[in-house]
Amino acid sequence: MKIKDGFMLRTVADSTVVVPYSEAVDFNGMITLNRTGAFIWKQLQTETTRDELIALLIKEYSIDEATAAAGADSFIKRLGEEGFLE
Repeated sequence: MKIKDGFMLRTVADSTVVVPYSEAVDFNGMITLNRTGAFIWKQLQTETTRDELIALLIKEYSIDEATAAAGADSFIKRLGEEGFLE
């Protein structure tokens, strides 16, 4: 899975935001991400599997697999519902 082209991740005044940069993207607005959301978004800018993402979360945050999987699944589901994933 991967984030669709047409979005930029930027840091603005200590906040990490996602904004569209292409008219091909059907999204008007801006999304603010917390630290973990920004980490996951960065990983999904290139093709990444669910298992790879979970392993990266475990390594980055020193959490157990169940916690990493629950967080990843929740965020991935939301990204899918909002149309951000290819």
